[in-house]
Amino acid sequence: MNRLVASVAVLSLAACGAPPAEPEAPARPSEPASAPAAPTVPGTPVSAANKLTAQGYGPLRIGMTVAEIEAAMGPDADPDAVGGPEPERCDMFRPARAPEGLLVMVIDGVLDSVWVSRNAAVETDRALNVGDTAAEVKRVYGAAAEVEPHKYAEAPSEYITVWSTADHQSAAARGLKYEIGPDGRVQSIAGGGPSTQYVEGCA
Repeated sequence: MNRLVASVAVLSLAACGAPPAEPEAPARPSEPASAPAAPTVPGTPVSAANKLTAQGYGPLRIGMTVAEIEAAMGPDADPDAVGGPEPERCDMFRPARAPEGLLVMVIDGVLDSVWVSRNAAVETDRALNVGDTAAEVKRVYGAAAEVEPHKYAEAPSEYITVWSTADHQSAAARGLKYEIGPDGRVQSIAGGGPSTQYVEGCA
């Protein structure tokens, strides 16, 4: 037997004794992508947790003392800022753990209203946000929306207030006020007591 034939024979015998190659595992089917969360439709009532309402925002409830506000969401995030000319009577500040753009108004040591601006992520319990149109606010509340001219700007700037109590004047009054800017969109929202009707903060 010549060397070439012998070599082929040896290789053939080796191949016959080799274990068969393991089949490749079938590819696992890819898991279906989770569907994106559907956006909340304005006007749809949503949970009051971490929503701006006539009663406050999340753990901040109208009627709290300053100590209770601090326990709920932290102390003043900027204690050097001037919240009002007479802070012992009226003061505004952002608690350290509150969202950007959210301020509390404290009247005579008690939380009277919560204000939000420059933050479209904070929504009301009717799924309305800074940036929504005045037409949308009016559609959501219908006849309950009270419209007043803006104190400093021409139409379409205006105020839209929705009261949740029949009493609009006493400390027991509760409501939400939407301030509409020159572009016809919400630029700030205030929820709480009579101080929601202030147009210059504590000034």
